[in-house]
Parts: sequence; structure tokens; C-alpha cells
Amino acid sequence: MHRRSILWGTVSAIGAVLAASRTGAAAEAPPQKLKVVYHLDDLDKVNFVIGNIQNHLDGVGGPGNVTIALVVRPGAEGVSFSSRQSELSKHVARFTKDGIEFAACGNTMKSQNIGLADLLPGFVAAERGGVVRLAELQSQGYLYLRP
Repeated sequence: MHRRSILWGTVSAIGAVLAASRTGAAAEAPPQKLKVVYHLDDLDKVNFVIGNIQNHLDGVGGPGNVTIALVVRPGAEGVSFSSRQSELSKHVARFTKDGIEFAACGNTMKSQNIGLADLLPGFVAAERGGVVRLAELQSQGYLYLRP
């Protein structure tokens, strides 16, 4: 019986050492850089979403610590990102320099005769549609946020 107790104690100690080493290795691994896509199709939420993106960047210590994309539905019924909006233009220009992707739904652009020239510089057209672009980004590990 005494041998069985010694053997069991040894196996338990080895297990504890292995578990502790795994916990230590996980703690030492650098955190994974998050990828987030914001979805915006409500005119009333433009400033709110832009503020969320800024807060997100501030909260993680800058654009080098997160990858952000914004997919919008532009147009009269959705979100207008025209060059007439100077305050918004400043934010989009700065965010574009930070590497944030701005994609506008290509289907909405076609249906409302909106061209890239009608949008702020930095926007690209999601040619296959905004929902397709959202799904592509999610399949690449982006977290979906729709404020």
C-alpha cells in the first residue's frame, strides 16, 4: 500500500508541474491582435460609431494593436459620407492613415448612383455588397460590432 501512495503522489506532482508550466507559457504569450469590423447603416449613428472607433483605438493603445474595418451603406436612406462633411472628413482621413478600412456597399452605390468620387477619400467599394464584405471579414476572424 505504501508503494501505491508514493506512486500516486509522484504522478500527482508531475501533473501539477505540467499544469503550472502550461499556465506560465500561456501567460507569457503575447496577446492576439484583435480584428474588428463595425457595421453602419443608420444615419443617426454616424458620430456614435466614429466615436466608438476612436475609443477603441484609445483603449487598446493605438492602431498598431488592433485591426479595424468599417462597412457602411451610403446614400440618402443610409449614411452619407460626402466631402461636404468636413468634421467627418477629418476623422476618416486620420483613420485611413491609421490603416482602418472603409468600405461602402457596392449594391447601394449602384442603386443610388453613388460613385467613389461622391464619398470621402479613403473609401473603397465593396463590389459584391456590404453584407458579403462583412461575411468575408468575419470568416477572416474579425469580430462583428453593430452599434
